[in-house]
Amino acid sequence: MIVQDTVLRNEWIVACRSVDVQDRPIQVTIMGERVVLFRNKEGIHAFKDLCIHRGAALSLGCVREGKLVCPYHGWEYEASGACVKIPQLPADQAIPGKARAIIYGCAERYGFVWVNLANQSPEFFALPEFEDQHFRNVIWGPQTVMAKPPRVVENFLDVGHLAVVHEGYLGVETHMEIGDYRVHRDENGVIRTDEIKIFQPDPDGTGQAKHVYYTYEILRPLTVKFTKRDAENGNLMSILLTVMPLDEARSVAYGVLSFNYETNLSDEEIIRFQNLIFAQDKPIVENQKPEDLPLDLQVELSLKCDRASIAYRQYLTEMGVTFGTA
Repeated sequence: MIVQDTVLRNEWIVACRSVDVQDRPIQVTIMGERVVLFRNKEGIHAFKDLCIHRGAALSLGCVREGKLVCPYHGWEYEASGACVKIPQLPADQAIPGKARAIIYGCAERYGFVWVNLANQSPEFFALPEFEDQHFRNVIWGPQTVMAKPPRVVENFLDVGHLAVVHEGYLGVETHMEIGDYRVHRDENGVIRTDEIKIFQPDPDGTGQAKHVYYTYEILRPLTVKFTKRDAENGNLMSILLTVMPLDEARSVAYGVLSFNYETNLSDEEIIRFQNLIFAQDKPIVENQKPEDLPLDLQVELSLKCDRASIAYRQYLTEMGVTFGTA
């Protein structure tokens, strides 16, 4: 079933990694919509995965001379969505004007392909680490989770669970207390927390337990980020999390992990560790009730350490997001 949420349909939603779109078209499902992505020399393009002729999936076709070719009757669509060749028509007969694919906004940014289901081009959020030569960036995902995006995103913003769910990795049971912090909004609309002091058993791979400082940012309804700062050496590590609503019940998570220091780990090892952490979160998020995130702050009991998630719920209310919220 197609998910109806005007706010999210007007957002950039992550569709896949850029490397996933090569010579052949691929199908992705975004908010219940089947979307075909294909690459030509102009870049990557996104259509509704439907040939206007007899409903065939265009993703089963091919790309020929920059055009998307339907697998059923060989109709060819250029990047604008216009059908420019119908093999069954006589050469002297014009192609009907209605012979067009339904196109979506599409862009490559930060190692991913993004789709706008309203066929618009809103401004992207900033990810300065991706453009900074001092940072190494590792693309993570996809990871499918049986939960709606707001629950997945809020879990990422939840500093209080680190020493419980990720005990031994991101926290320890002897240091669970979270100090008070505030949340602010900058001139660009980014919601950002103060630095939060967290004790971790091995925050940088050296084996040394110490305090580090987390800053959380809410960039868009489905995209958030944290930055971890090591006060002793100035090391910075950040994770961008962005979530694709696959359908009414499932989400797909992607991320960018950025480091301004040598980790002594391969990309594969970094991804493997992030998969381990996400696997610890999954059973929690998949079993939360209600499945929809309550935006009424009186429904669930909150503490001062929940200021980031409270700010996220208030932001979703302000934006008017309805999918995955209650």
